[in-house]
Amino acid sequence: MTWKCPKCGKEFSRTNQDHDCVKPQTIDQYIAAQDEKIQPVLFEVRSCIRTAIPEAEEKISWSMPTYYKGRSIIHFAAAKKHFSIYPGDEAVAVFAEKLTSYSVSKGTIRFPYDQPVNTELIADIAKWCFEKYAK
Repeated sequence: MTWKCPKCGKEFSRTNQDHDCVKPQTIDQYIAAQDEKIQPVLFEVRSCIRTAIPEAEEKISWSMPTYYKGRSIIHFAAAKKHFSIYPGDEAVAVFAEKLTSYSVSKGTIRFPYDQPVNTELIADIAKWCFEKYAK
């Protein structure tokens, strides 16, 4: 017996199987789809980036909240135990000294949910990315 998702029509072997059938079209939808416990953190990250680079357009790209100005400037995304920002390899190298207490790899910086959001650092990185990449 299979279960058919009423939203997307996909069939699964388990009833109410968790899957990603409806992709968010806005950052509000993206945050609303996350666990309620982490939504305030994501709203804080969003506010921080919006304040730092108000000229950037908000959109969803690669299924992540993205800030765009002629090209993608910076992304952020939720994970189970952390949120990440994706400023790219060059930004990670430029800010390396300030990132020693975070997990970093391939243009990704991971911020644990059990620590206060480092809004100053995120804003500095977002501004740097905007100056470097905005067209």
